Amino acid sequence: MSKRRKNFLELALIYTIIGVMFVIIFYPLLWALGLSLNPGSSMYGARMIPDNWSLEHYVWLFTDPRSNYVQWYQNTLIVAFSTSLIATFMVALVAYAFSRYRFVGRKNGLYAFLLVQMFPVLMAMVALYILLNMVGLLDSLLGLIIIYVGGAIPMNAFLVKGYFDTIPRELDESARIDGAGHLRVFFQIMLPLAKPILAVVALFNFMAPFMDFILPRIVLRSPENFTLALGLFNFVNDQFANNFTRFAAGAILIAVPIAAVYLFLQRYLISGLTSGATKG
Repeated sequence: MSKRRKNFLELALIYTIIGVMFVIIFYPLLWALGLSLNPGSSMYGARMIPDNWSLEHYVWLFTDPRSNYVQWYQNTLIVAFSTSLIATFMVALVAYAFSRYRFVGRKNGLYAFLLVQMFPVLMAMVALYILLNMVGLLDSLLGLIIIYVGGAIPMNAFLVKGYFDTIPRELDESARIDGAGHLRVFFQIMLPLAKPILAVVALFNFMAPFMDFILPRIVLRSPENFTLALGLFNFVNDQFANNFTRFAAGAILIAVPIAAVYLFLQRYLISGLTSGATKG
């Protein structure tokens, strides 16, 4: 087989794989978008490209007094932003301590982080429910935020700690020779160089409240405190009984803040890479 033919076959295989993945990823999204534009409420008889498409379901979500969609959206944004900011900062602090300091229990602490991740969250649901009930945070967004932040620390701290280990210690030593303290080294040297991994941590923790259903289902009881995943479930289960078109419209709009945060953090990802290259 000639080299030219071999390259052609390899290129054809690559594009075939990309095409298959494109169909797998975007076909359900196109169906959800088409379903949200179909009139009526049933998914039976709906078409991916409707003949008489309409934005009535999107308008209903934001204007009808029976819809709590705006409140659910606001609750989810509060939980997502709070979780992302607090968890990223806490993860950075914990990872910095494990990466740069030697203390009693350091090695066992790292093993404990890995051990915690081996068990599914479902195992802790009863304990979390009892704990939140004891401290009066059941059916509150604050209680949900605390659970998300606590759950984000172990695995993310382990990942960020590995990234901190790749940053030369000579930078810390040079800063301390110039009179910088521990916090100044952390904020002015470590954090700017760790922007790529911190951006990933922030994005994942921002996305979690939009996608999670089980934790809000256990923690939240009042409809006015629901997050989007829990509120949209009512469209096909409770008050609006099998209203899949409105469910699809509400689900499509979830992508808007996630895409905006991704584009925002992408800039910091690039700046972090260039900063690391300059200072390294």
